[in-house]
Amino acid sequence: MADGQPKDAMIRRLDTELHERTAAAQGLIATAQEAERDLNDSEKATMAGLKERIVEIRSQLHELESFSELAGAVATRMDEVDRALTLNRRTGKSEVEYRSAGAYLADHIAAQSGSREAMERIETFYRLAAHQKTPDNLGVIPDPIMGGVVNFIDAARPIVAAIGPQPLTSATWYRPKVTQHTLVGSQGTAGAAADEKSELDSQKMLITRLTGTAVTYGGYVNVSRQNIDFSSPQILDIVINDLAAQYAIQTEAATAALLATTSTTPVDYPLTPTADEAAAAIWEAVATVYTATKGQGRLVLAVAPDRLGTFGPLFAPVNPQNSQSTGFTAGRFGQGVMGSIAGVDVVMSAGLASGEAFLFSTAGVEVFEQRVGSLQATEPSVLGVQVAYAGYFTPLMIEEDAIVPLEEGTA
Repeated sequence: MADGQPKDAMIRRLDTELHERTAAAQGLIATAQEAERDLNDSEKATMAGLKERIVEIRSQLHELESFSELAGAVATRMDEVDRALTLNRRTGKSEVEYRSAGAYLADHIAAQSGSREAMERIETFYRLAAHQKTPDNLGVIPDPIMGGVVNFIDAARPIVAAIGPQPLTSATWYRPKVTQHTLVGSQGTAGAAADEKSELDSQKMLITRLTGTAVTYGGYVNVSRQNIDFSSPQILDIVINDLAAQYAIQTEAATAALLATTSTTPVDYPLTPTADEAAAAIWEAVATVYTATKGQGRLVLAVAPDRLGTFGPLFAPVNPQNSQSTGFTAGRFGQGVMGSIAGVDVVMSAGLASGEAFLFSTAGVEVFEQRVGSLQATEPSVLGVQVAYAGYFTPLMIEEDAIVPLEEGTA
C-alpha cells in the first residue's frame, strides 16, 4: 500500500461519518419541528453527543489536511534542492544571471545547437532565478497621489481690488451725480463801490442719476456621490474652488471691458519709449483725469500682461535719487501691483485685452457686488450633488473722462 493510501482512506471514513452524524442531527430537528415543539431532554442529550463527535471529526480532518499540505511542500522543496545541487555540480553555479541580452542570446543559440551546459544554464535561469517584477504583483503596488491638484488659474482681481467693491443690495439702484454746479462771481465791477446793489450771479444746481442693474454671474456642476466619497483630494472642494476662481475671472473681465468703453482721447507714447517719454505720457493722462475728477479718487495705471514688456524694462529695480520709479522685477510677475511710475501704481490685469493700458481714477469707476457663494442640492434618485457658485456684480461708469487710454504709437 502506498504511503498516502492509509491517510486518504481515513479522510474518506471521517468524511462519511461527518455526513452521517450531520444527517442524524437534522433528523432530530425535523421531528421536533413537525410536532411544533422544542427538543426534549433525550433529543438534547443525543444532539450533544453528535455535536461532540462532529467537533472531534473536524479536528481530525484539520490535522490530516495540515500534515498532507506540509508533506507535499517538503517533498516539492526536496525535489527542487536535489535538482539545484545536480545543476550546481554540472554548471558550477546555483543560479544564473545574464549580464546582458547578448549573453543570454549566446547561450540560447548554443542550447539550440546542442550544448548541454548552455541548456542547463537556460533551465536554471528560468527555474531557479524567478525574476519578480512590478507587473507580476500590481495588486500590492499602490497608486499614490502626490500633493494637491495642479491647477493653473489666477483668480486675482487687481482692477476690482484697486477700485474696491461696494455692497449691492438691490436689483436696480441709482447713483446721484452733479451735472451743473451753482455759480459765484463778483458783484458788478470788482472792487468798485458803485457796484453795490448790483445783481449777483445765479445758477441752479442740476443733479441727475446713473442707473445700476445687478448682473448675475454663476455656474454649476453635477457631481456623483461616489466621486465625492472616494476621491482624494476631495473633488467637491476642488470643484467649488474652481467655480469661485472662474467667477473672479469673469467679474474682473467685465470691469476691464467697461474701461475699454471710454471715448476719452487716448494719450500716445512712442513705439520704443524712453523712461522719460513713458513718464511724460502718464503725466499727460493724469492731467486729463484731474480735470474730470478734480483730484478725487486714487490714480491707477492698469495694463495688460504684454504691456509690461514696454514699461518694465524702462525702470530698473534700483532707486537713485532722480528715478521716477522704484523699478519693476520680472521675478514678481503676476496679477496685481507690479510697481509704480511717478507715484502711480501700475496694476497688471489678465482681464485686459492684449495691448490695452488705461490710467484712471477710482472715483471715475465703481463696482458693486454681492456674492451668493456656493449652493448645493442633493439628487437622491441618481446619487448626485449639484453644486453651484454665483454672485451679483456690476461695474458702473461714473465719469468717462476719468479713464484715459495709453496707446502705443508708430514712431
